[in-house]
Amino acid sequence: MTLALEARQLSLRCVDSQWSSARQQVLDRIDLSVPEGAVVGLIGRNGAGKSTLMRCLLGLATPTEGEARLLGEPSLALSDAVRERLGYAAQTPDLFPRLTGLDHLNEMAAVYPDVHLPGAVALAARLDLPLGRRADALSMGDQQKLAVVLALAHDPDLLLLDEPVASLDPISRRDFMRALFALRRKAAPRTVLVSSHLLSDLERVVSHVLFLREGRVQLFIEWDDAVEYLRCVPSAQPDPAGLHWSAAQGGQLLVDSRQRPEAAGLAGLGMEDLLEVLNT
Repeated sequence: MTLALEARQLSLRCVDSQWSSARQQVLDRIDLSVPEGAVVGLIGRNGAGKSTLMRCLLGLATPTEGEARLLGEPSLALSDAVRERLGYAAQTPDLFPRLTGLDHLNEMAAVYPDVHLPGAVALAARLDLPLGRRADALSMGDQQKLAVVLALAHDPDLLLLDEPVASLDPISRRDFMRALFALRRKAAPRTVLVSSHLLSDLERVVSHVLFLREGRVQLFIEWDDAVEYLRCVPSAQPDPAGLHWSAAQGGQLLVDSRQRPEAAGLAGLGMEDLLEVLNT
């Protein structure tokens, strides 16, 4: 299995505040192996560490311990060849205020040889994005659309998107999810890591889900396996065969029905159900 993204004991501590020398654990020993072609939904409450994890994976933040690798290379020492295969859209779009959307695309085409301008312009039209308007005159939703178009314009092999649809209306979100795979011109599948609070959108497209809580991985599983096998059962005591113990849920235990056959007849769980159980 070829891995597109790896993390080994990835940890990050930072100063808690300007008034204290105490260091807060933001990421705590993250282990992750994402196969090529996977579409991973990164899920967790605000403050879980999702944005920080993406930045560490990309080498934009230096971990305190451990390492990450993208497309086979260390995140902190990526070659130009690998950088050209990456796409990233931050939660807050990083745009040049005085440039139009088309200006952004032309600037990008001067740096990335694989930028396909006709495809990018067609995607912008599909998202109803006015490329002739300056970035500082765009709404937040249109700025997010532009950031996504820029992230996809060079047909990246690995795409990381941090809350890319938070400001979009339902129709634009639907078109965006389809666009994740629209500009693919290469034979190899694209690998995607996307975080979002809009779980119903993720359910339609992901192959894997990664639940993060307080900087730790709670669960990383293929989504089809999660739907088919994960169940909540009542329990009065913690059980080592369970995946999670939640006393606040009135004694609910998340189990894998392959290890607990008596749970197989119970109702399956959606993403919102899993998030509630894993964060209680």
